[in-house]
Amino acid sequence: MITVKNAESYLKDKIGEGVNDIKKAWVVFKDFCKEPVGGEEDSEILFQCGVFDFTGEELFHFDLVRQFTVYEEDEYSHMEQLHCEFLFKTTDELSEFEVEEWSMNYDHIDDFLNHIENLREFQIPLNLKPIKSEIYQEEV
Repeated sequence: MITVKNAESYLKDKIGEGVNDIKKAWVVFKDFCKEPVGGEEDSEILFQCGVFDFTGEELFHFDLVRQFTVYEEDEYSHMEQLHCEFLFKTTDELSEFEVEEWSMNYDHIDDFLNHIENLREFQIPLNLKPIKSEIYQEEV
């Protein structure tokens, strides 16, 4: 069973560390979005991309995120985000893209996922090779 505590290792095992095949990662991530996770009360999916200098260098970030809301004994405890992120050197085309789309704005997860797949901001990076990828989980 997938739990909030082992979600990061589960996704790493499914996708592989250091993967540069975004299409493969997306297929696995889409399936993961629909899987129940023990210890999670609410789940939201986020697709975000844009040019940021979080690393000290301006890079294009292409980030697939599953956010977990965790309750302990019926009391809100915290949120955690599991990121599947790809970094690219910034180009003129990529520098035009900035998106933040949440699944909570859609009635069904499939509607959200289909919407994401049709975004130009999603489609263009699919055919590019990232300089780095990382799967990590953090409390927010």
